[in-house]
Amino acid sequence: MRLLIVGGGIAGAGAALALHRAGLDVAVFEAHPDSAEDAGAFLTLASNGMRALAGMDASAAVGALGFALTSMRVLDDTGAELAHTPLGGPEFAYRCLRRGDLNRALQGEAARRGIPIRHGARLEGIEEGPRGVTAHFTDGTTATGDLLVGADGLNSTVRRLISPGVPPRYAGQRVFYGYAREVAVSAPPGTVTMVRGSAAAFGYALSPEGEAYWFARVAGPALDAADLAGGTPAGRRASLLPLLSKDATPAAEVVAATGDDLLVTNATEIPTATPWRSGRGLLVGDAAHAASPATGQGASMALEDAVVLAKSLRDAPDTATALDLYEALRRPRVEHNITVSGALSRGTRTPSGPGPRGAAGAPSPEDVLARQLRWDTDLLRPEA
Repeated sequence: MRLLIVGGGIAGAGAALALHRAGLDVAVFEAHPDSAEDAGAFLTLASNGMRALAGMDASAAVGALGFALTSMRVLDDTGAELAHTPLGGPEFAYRCLRRGDLNRALQGEAARRGIPIRHGARLEGIEEGPRGVTAHFTDGTTATGDLLVGADGLNSTVRRLISPGVPPRYAGQRVFYGYAREVAVSAPPGTVTMVRGSAAAFGYALSPEGEAYWFARVAGPALDAADLAGGTPAGRRASLLPLLSKDATPAAEVVAATGDDLLVTNATEIPTATPWRSGRGLLVGDAAHAASPATGQGASMALEDAVVLAKSLRDAPDTATALDLYEALRRPRVEHNITVSGALSRGTRTPSGPGPRGAAGAPSPEDVLARQLRWDTDLLRPEA
């Protein structure tokens, strides 16, 4: 079985690694000319994301990047500590790293395994036939396979082609990201600090070298394309500082110490119940279920998709059954994340819990997920 993966970011490169491990013939087509898409932003891989990396045998490729996060503390707008709790565990610790570094590592591991990745391949159209699907690229080239996987992110071309009329929607917040290299703030080693500010949500973590990785989420109207493309770091800093300076927390000091490494984007999501499949086309990752970044789960959910899709195609007797199984396992979890993250971004009541708990004595959702992500378990035999 030959699979064409459109998009070589976290979702696409991760899917390539997992599908290749399942014994499938995979090729990746990436529109960007290099691997460092969104190189300036950072992300956190939670325990579930690290567990998914282990499932695709890629832990070593990522484990040396960034730094581990072992606890989270929460401050109020006066700087008082409200909570300080552990994160993850020794086997699957959280990890903070730059998105571009993760992209490069996953693509590098794919290349090491002999998976072809073609950069500069921008999808233009899809043509289905009785025996396969052909991808047409803007440079006039084509590629044919049995299944096309759209892993091309929030503004997915594949989604527009197989599920038209479902644009991303604004989730109610602007999100700033930055790095401060010389700032006199402190935090326990391996700790991410979350600040419940009076006018903005803020978070930061200190690397072992003392560099502060930080974000801020600010409610308000969406920034238009001109603001996003034409804004300057100084202008973004000037718009953010008055909101943070109201509070007695480290937030304003961190932002004031930030130079040109300062980005802003709109928190955006894909509506729930969006179709993921049409014929021989399938969406994964943000292309299927992008959520606002409030829960910090986007990358981890994409890596989960990769492992569950690969195991579904490995374990099911045919492709149709495999794709039904994949969607049945993934949709409730990722759409719950869209709902929870959107509620956090909009400031509405957050739904409780990770979803249905099941009958007394049944495995917890966390245990069910861990089993799905372990490579040696069969998805069609949940009791085994």
